[in-house]
Amino acid sequence: MRTAAFVAAIFLLIPSVAPCATPAISPEIDPRASLGVVQQWIYNYRAKPDYAHVPAAVRVLFHAQTFKDPENAGIYLGFIAGAIGSNPAKAEQLVNGLFPIPPEDEWVIVRAIAYSGLADWRNLLRRIEPRMPGRKVMIDSYLSGTLSTLNDIPLEEAKPGMLDKLRGAFTHNPFEREEKKLDTKVTFANSQDLLDTLWGYYFATGSHVPIQRIISMLPWSKSRDTVDKLTVGSMARYTLASYAVRDQGLREYLRGQLAQASAPVKGPLTEVVEAADTVQLAAVRKDALAAVEELKTKGSDSRRNLDFWGQVGVGAVALGCVSAAALGQVEVGIPCVIGGSASQGLLSFWEKQQQ
Repeated sequence: MRTAAFVAAIFLLIPSVAPCATPAISPEIDPRASLGVVQQWIYNYRAKPDYAHVPAAVRVLFHAQTFKDPENAGIYLGFIAGAIGSNPAKAEQLVNGLFPIPPEDEWVIVRAIAYSGLADWRNLLRRIEPRMPGRKVMIDSYLSGTLSTLNDIPLEEAKPGMLDKLRGAFTHNPFEREEKKLDTKVTFANSQDLLDTLWGYYFATGSHVPIQRIISMLPWSKSRDTVDKLTVGSMARYTLASYAVRDQGLREYLRGQLAQASAPVKGPLTEVVEAADTVQLAAVRKDALAAVEELKTKGSDSRRNLDFWGQVGVGAVALGCVSAAALGQVEVGIPCVIGGSASQGLLSFWEKQQQ
């Protein structure tokens, strides 16, 4: 029940109404201004880019401590990265306009530059480095390739082939005690906030590149192997449908992708287009909940019952939003996708609705 409640609560938080008209943002905006104003502005930005006011909007995000929890800040990180990448000639000017930055938030600028997609992002990062000496390790990690850019992050970790498995069987000592190491490999399958980041990039640019990445996750909505892939795939499918309802250009683009879609993508993409055309979002949500319930009762295709749920763990089901403040701003149109913070209150709320 907990996993079903988790996914249900996520869907409840995604607004189904059109966003309000965009309030004006002054270039001298008070940093204590409402986060909701900036959220609305971000959502509508791609329709009418306002590059000059990006620094003012970002300062509000910093003041509101939006980046306090990095796992729940993906949509804003993606927006900043997209804004930087959308105008290469003025990228450095934009980045310099974001300073001064609270030291605890400097990682945002480092990652946004690396995620920007700029051809010259490395040199920009080197020029900015003297202003953020406390982030030297992170900067060096991106420059050396230890940390991946957004375009280089794989959808999921490559599975070892038969030869790799045989090689491991012959070289591994079965009696040797292995030291468990922290897995820091980042993929879209295991880092759920990256879905937020792609949407933020889209809001800043209107580019279909992040949309293509989201479309490639759609087969996971039919996955029965891991709860992570099922959840990310379901949210990819639902957010695509939800935004396409209100975004005619996105709806037409998705419809155009159907003809060239591969078989695993075509099925769920057809569902997205039909749900957007007919405004039947509830059907997409209910299907995702049914899939989770099936996993709960049958286990995964590859591991049944206890083996599968052992990887979930007690208390591992978590619910995140784009920011804590966004919980009160769901009418804006920015989705609560997936993050890392637990929210027992929302789970309890959903369970009460079922009684």
